[in-house]
Amino acid sequence: MATIDKGAAPAFEGTTTGTVRNVDASVQEHDLRSRFIEIRKGVSGGLDLTQASVIVSGGRGVGDAEKLDVVRELADALGAQLGASRAVTDAGWLPHEHQIGSSGVTVSPKLYIACGISGAIQHTVGIKGSGYIVAINKDADAPIFSVADVGVVADLFEIVPALTKAVNETNG
Repeated sequence: MATIDKGAAPAFEGTTTGTVRNVDASVQEHDLRSRFIEIRKGVSGGLDLTQASVIVSGGRGVGDAEKLDVVRELADALGAQLGASRAVTDAGWLPHEHQIGSSGVTVSPKLYIACGISGAIQHTVGIKGSGYIVAINKDADAPIFSVADVGVVADLFEIVPALTKAVNETNG
């Protein structure tokens, strides 16, 4: 038996000739170490980053919640979903549903843009399935550059607005 997080890999589109073997298992209630409490259904219509084809994420390098708008504007211009590192959701700048990484969701978009994200291992494991990773960080030694296809060593507050403007002009 194997399990995989939703969004960790593209959906299998081939065929297989595998077989299923049923195994009888009997467990008595007194053998259990846990007990059923309830079933809670998720809120429908919520954010599902695992299905996004383009994600623009912000990290601690953004500075504060109000400055996150520069990242949001790029996401809007690209028709992308807004993601975040754990530092951003822990600080309350965005809800937890935006968090990408080992304690958030694993994603595999065609394009992932990381803005002000250092690239701690907990975050990078959540984005390694991305088709193309662009990292923008002013720290040339940031670990995010080890997984990025394109790395931009610059202040995100100079680069991201310029990218947003270029995208808006191209789409216009």
